[in-house]
Amino acid sequence: MHHNNYLKYYNDKANWAFEDFDIETESLTDWDLYDILRKHSTPESVILDLGTGGGETLLKHFPDCKKILGTDFSPEMIKTAQENLRKSWRQNINFKVMDNLHMDVPDNCFDIVVARHTITAPEQIIKCLKPGGYLLIRGVDKYDCWSLKLIAGGGQSFRDIKPVSITDYESLLRNDFEDVELVPIHEREYFKDKETFKDFLKQVPILEEVTDEVVDEYAQKNTYDGRIRLLRGYYGITARKPI
Repeated sequence: MHHNNYLKYYNDKANWAFEDFDIETESLTDWDLYDILRKHSTPESVILDLGTGGGETLLKHFPDCKKILGTDFSPEMIKTAQENLRKSWRQNINFKVMDNLHMDVPDNCFDIVVARHTITAPEQIIKCLKPGGYLLIRGVDKYDCWSLKLIAGGGQSFRDIKPVSITDYESLLRNDFEDVELVPIHEREYFKDKETFKDFLKQVPILEEVTDEVVDEYAQKNTYDGRIRLLRGYYGITARKPI
């Protein structure tokens, strides 16, 4: 999906969360973004969360620290995040609208920048990190839901020549990040029935079009113990700004 199309897409999707679909997730990789985030943070840390969406994950999983700023390209997502913040116990958290490709934050300000399932501009991120600060990325890779995309004949990153994980990894190296590590992440997601699975696919950008034919064929081939299994392909990256 083109960057300019994401604004309308996520404005339209602002009032939903993954919890709505009662997805059971089985992790096959020992790499957890939030464990790493807690490892590198202290009570005095200042953290930037890019692509924060409705703020649910930030509010639930980010550590208690000096200050957290969550940003998103979608004004409707930020509106949802601010509503969720008012309902929470969390303090020292702010949300604002910001385009990741045109970042509007101070230089040398953040101890940690987190980017979850969103595009990044490493040349801008390294400027806003303090010396020695960390960048943590968790993204969706080319071969995510690959068997589903093969049935549909297309989907997110289906025709990309190079996986986005490699593109991000190389971009960080070119922009002078140090200690750059890339880890493939594999998960299984289970859905209780076809209706829930189809509703989920309509809310996420995995496929350009969700049809009954695609859902039926995939469910027929990938149902285990009465549940539909979806194989997910993510990637994790940790990197550090030189001191």
